[in-house]
Amino acid sequence: MMSFQKWGVYGCGGVLGFSLALSSWAQSAETPSPQAPLLVGETAVSAGPSADPRAGLGVPTPDNKPISLNFQNIELKALLQVFADFSGLNVVPTEGVVGQVSVRLTEVPWQQALNIVLQSKGLVSRLEGRVLWVAPQGEWALREKKQLDAQAALDAVSPLHMLSLRLQYARATEVAQRLQGGAAGSTGGRWLSARGSVLAEPRTNQLFISDLPARLLDLEKMLAQLDVPVRQILIEARIVEADDQFGQSLGVRLGAGLAIPLKVQGRSNTLSVGAGNQPAAAGTVAGNQVNLPAGSAGQTLNTPATFAVSLFNAAADRFINVEISALEAAGLGKVVSRPRVVTADQTKALIEQGTELPYQTAVGNGVTAISFRKANLKLEVTPQITPDGSVVLDVDVNRDSVGQITPAGYAINTKHVKTQVRVEDGGTVVLGGIYEETNRNDEAKVPGLGDVPGLGWLFKNRDQTRRKSELLIFLTPRVVADAPTTLPP
Repeated sequence: MMSFQKWGVYGCGGVLGFSLALSSWAQSAETPSPQAPLLVGETAVSAGPSADPRAGLGVPTPDNKPISLNFQNIELKALLQVFADFSGLNVVPTEGVVGQVSVRLTEVPWQQALNIVLQSKGLVSRLEGRVLWVAPQGEWALREKKQLDAQAALDAVSPLHMLSLRLQYARATEVAQRLQGGAAGSTGGRWLSARGSVLAEPRTNQLFISDLPARLLDLEKMLAQLDVPVRQILIEARIVEADDQFGQSLGVRLGAGLAIPLKVQGRSNTLSVGAGNQPAAAGTVAGNQVNLPAGSAGQTLNTPATFAVSLFNAAADRFINVEISALEAAGLGKVVSRPRVVTADQTKALIEQGTELPYQTAVGNGVTAISFRKANLKLEVTPQITPDGSVVLDVDVNRDSVGQITPAGYAINTKHVKTQVRVEDGGTVVLGGIYEETNRNDEAKVPGLGDVPGLGWLFKNRDQTRRKSELLIFLTPRVVADAPTTLPP
């Protein structure tokens, strides 16, 4: 046996010449020497000792050596033979590969150079082992279509085999739906063939699949990767609400009345000026020209304290009523909520606690019905563990509370956060915060009289309120190896 260590290819004007030199008998005739240079046109290129002919053709390779080409009007099949000798592949062109090509490439990876030549002539290649098929694109598409039609005809008459699998972690009913492409929310198609069928046994969590042998092998490999334990996550949320409130209100009611006897045409009459007067009344007499009582000082639980004085004569036809009302209220509040829930990776979890408030709704024809609305603390989260160990969370947190009473029922104070966040395992992140500060200084007065120094306070009302509120939401996910029997403190 013998091989050729050095060989050259010269192309010009459509003439191809070969010069061959004998090499050592120690080399095999099927493997070119690692140091053999390839002379293409007038440029020498070495394939290198580690060149892999499968690179760039669907088979991974660590090396992709460059090649230089300089040809004018060379036959396509001859140029493909150059690539075959350089790469070590067996190149098989079909009868449709005809024509000539001119190419000039310098130091281009040989896989890229081959693709450029094929694309310029509308050709495609397919690698089967160490054989590289080259054919026109339309011819290859027609060939593949015929192969698919033949395979479909063979599948239509081939006998079906049965595969039984006992799943350890996944639910057989859910997996059966996915195999048939009918799972809720699934975007995948049918995994079984047209003649295939699947039966799920929920008591023993088994699958019985009837299909073609080749399809059963693929399904068995896929189910082995699908039926794995799912990691679990403990998710803890802390919702902190702080409130600081101070209010002060001062008001007054002032009334005066005067009744003067008056005779008109011999008849006795009374001229009354000011508020209405009741002679038989004792204490504070009703009727006020100034009615500006104190407000609620920013709260609704207590009414203002009052102090009233009435001055009137013995005949009760002259009187002055003065009522002073005042209220000062302060409050500090802090609410800490800690909902916690354990769920599997990429599985939605929901935990809530609260109150349902009744209210009336009209159903038609004057008929009313009682409905309920929730005022809850709710944590809804869907976790996903990333390859680096962190956790991506889709979080929806509601913090509702019962508000003030209205003619239609109780109002509901709502605080809502919905977001997606990435957190390290065991780390804590602040999802959101609301800081609110309110300063109000309201004053109502009688124009002119309310501005009189000293006595002006008898003709006006003052209400001052300061309030600070803050809401913070913290979230801490912890990946657990096994499902915990109890939640940690």
